[in-house]
Amino acid sequence: MSVNSPAGQLNGANAGLTMDLRSLERLKATSGQSPKGAIRETAKQLESLFMQELMKSMRATTMNTGMMDNQATEMGTSMLDTQFAGQMTGRPGGLSDLIARQLERQMGIKPEDGSAAGQLNGQARGRDKLGHDSVAAAPAEAAGAAGAPAAGNPRLSASEQFIRKHQAAAQAAEAATGMASSHILGQAALESGWGKREIRMKDGTPSHNLFGIKATPGWTGKVAEVTTTEYIGGVARKVTAKFRAYDSYADAFKDHARLLSQSPRYSQTVAQADTASGFAKGLQKAGYATDPAYADKLTKVINTALRVQRSMA
Repeated sequence: MSVNSPAGQLNGANAGLTMDLRSLERLKATSGQSPKGAIRETAKQLESLFMQELMKSMRATTMNTGMMDNQATEMGTSMLDTQFAGQMTGRPGGLSDLIARQLERQMGIKPEDGSAAGQLNGQARGRDKLGHDSVAAAPAEAAGAAGAPAAGNPRLSASEQFIRKHQAAAQAAEAATGMASSHILGQAALESGWGKREIRMKDGTPSHNLFGIKATPGWTGKVAEVTTTEYIGGVARKVTAKFRAYDSYADAFKDHARLLSQSPRYSQTVAQADTASGFAKGLQKAGYATDPAYADKLTKVINTALRVQRSMA
């Protein structure tokens, strides 16, 4: 009797159902004792099912000779694929870690440092890279958008902390100007290195200037004078420049919104900024920064901010 025959298929289905029922009973018992353990077990089972389907698809695309194919060889191949799927399941940084992280987030459970989600956060933080821009900023270019753990909540990456802290101000700016909050947050992140390279006053206190806005002759507010990198004739040079200082981050977002929406130099850029790339290229064309790679850097960080926003939704 072939496994592909009706009787063989029925036996295979019954065996699979038996295993599923046993797994379900174990999962029920685990969930009552440890929700986090149940999440990890669920994630592993989902990954195992995915791997088994993957192996099945791979086998389906492989041509068989037909000479040695029979019920025994098909059963042996199926068992071997199950073993392969089991060996590929539950590895650190694998699919089960991603599933566990998402389930814990949806259920409002904070991942432990030793949990699958906690390990994934640590790996993402370790991959984060910082690079200087024209206003002493540091964009996070890693796909996970995760920087070093912030002091406020070590469970969250620096990018998540930054966006949680400033999202309300960015959304208020979006309502006032029509600019996407992800564009605003991305520029603030680029200019301030996700808040780690914020411009400071002489006494070390924060200037709250997350956007690297310079103190033009018409500026009557506080000023922070710092050394920064400017590109003159395409060559990077260290210069001393004056930047605006604010009493709060909310004031910084409001001033940035006024600058981009009311200044003739930038207002057209805001009106045409339907995409991250369009917004970034428009700002560079208008002369917001002297760094020739500013648009590319800003586009990457805006996309990172958007991904983090979506993951937090």
